[in-house]
Amino acid sequence: LLTKMHLNPPAPQSEKEQQEAIEHIDEVQNEIDRLNEQASEEILKVEQKYNKLRQPFFQKRSELIAKIPNFWVTTFVNHPQVSALLGEEDEEALHYLSRVEVTEFEDIKSGYRIDFYFDENPYFENKVLSKEFHLNESGDPSSKSTEIKWKSGKDLTKRSSQTQNKAGRKRQHEEPESFFTWFTDHADAGADELGEVIKDDIWPNPLQYYLVPDMDDEEGEGEDDEEDEEGLEDIDEEGDEDGEEDEEDDGEDGEVK
Repeated sequence: LLTKMHLNPPAPQSEKEQQEAIEHIDEVQNEIDRLNEQASEEILKVEQKYNKLRQPFFQKRSELIAKIPNFWVTTFVNHPQVSALLGEEDEEALHYLSRVEVTEFEDIKSGYRIDFYFDENPYFENKVLSKEFHLNESGDPSSKSTEIKWKSGKDLTKRSSQTQNKAGRKRQHEEPESFFTWFTDHADAGADELGEVIKDDIWPNPLQYYLVPDMDDEEGEGEDDEEDEEGLEDIDEEGDEDGEEDEEDDGEDGEVK
């Protein structure tokens, strides 16, 4: 009997008691939400504090990076997502990229700006190309960027579409859209993958991508090793065959005698 009593479900609550329970749950949930908002505000203050503390180190890092030729183009080429957006001529243009800076706005949550500093180059007149991302008070995203002042006949955004058309007639492979079309694309500022990758993945530690080994070289070395191993195997097999032939010759000589 005691076992049966324990297995029986609790008696159903009246509608009034259920309604009271729902109201209490709502009250508790409001307290949880209030604590979450408070936590977000405090986390934001901590982020703002440490964002300021990091600035001198970012500045020092930029000064050191400036001593390494082609640091940024190598970093972008080694990054799997960014490299997929780079055509050959984009890479050529990015060889003139001397510095990259990511600046989060003071309150952090309202947006950020990415600045690309270029040396004198044959493609465009600008010394700096920037793109900014903003969130307004209602949370709607938007972006704006520097207008690129292309030199005559050097507009890579137009050339990329022409190259694709020509390539399409000759072969199936098509070059990606030019990296520089990103500066004119403001269609979906809230889901700008390239901006987020540069801000959240590359900018915190670009050195890890600069130091990524060249996979082609590694594959080449692997192929050479395999060829060397195959060569050794061939030599061993030839040696075995020669040994067997010598043994047969010795056996025949013994029979004649």
